[in-house]
Amino acid sequence: MSLEERARRTRELQRAAATADACRKCPIGYERRHNVYGEGDPMAALMVIGEGPGETEDELGRPFVGRAGQLLERMLAAIGLLREEVYICNTVKCRPTLSGPNGLRNRAPELDEMANCRPFLDEQIAIIAPKVMLALGAPAAKSFLGRDFQITKMRGRWYPGPDGIPLMASFHPAYILRQTGGEIEAVKRLVWHDLKAVRTKIDELIALESAPPPGEAPEPSEPEQVGLFGL
Repeated sequence: MSLEERARRTRELQRAAATADACRKCPIGYERRHNVYGEGDPMAALMVIGEGPGETEDELGRPFVGRAGQLLERMLAAIGLLREEVYICNTVKCRPTLSGPNGLRNRAPELDEMANCRPFLDEQIAIIAPKVMLALGAPAAKSFLGRDFQITKMRGRWYPGPDGIPLMASFHPAYILRQTGGEIEAVKRLVWHDLKAVRTKIDELIALESAPPPGEAPEPSEPEQVGLFGL
């Protein structure tokens, strides 16, 4: 697509981010430091959606930073994508918190919070028009697929997302980091399966758009990655 289209999408995202920053529909809008709208390539083929900002994201105003963000970057790199080549956001733009003895701590977003933020997410999807969407974590998956979605049983499959965009759900990087011993190896293998499927779907859709005329041989494909996190 043209540089003009990239510039147009960038302007639209900046305008939408300013609108989201002014939103105070939820109490968490008054508690957060920053509105974490999203970041990445406005022309991205892949959109990654998490559940909500954590403490570090709230401090920096960026999605998926800290340990979970570093793991996400390694996950993307395993399928040949840089962070800057995808668009990353969350179902809610403000950090959901609970008060505890040591101050505020993270929690999953509530249904009304996701509903209040959904117009912002829908607008991001409409502007970027990704080829594939990857929902990370149960709350993000349920925001698209309904409250009965069970990520341990239903991840790794393709579902019709908004506007018919292929949508897959997988485990959140923070969930992977919480695993120990043999459990982490098992979870990483499941995630690697999901990531390979995402890469394949992106390549298939791009190939359909740029298919050579009849009689011309297609370009040879890149060799497949052999593992994630050294597996």
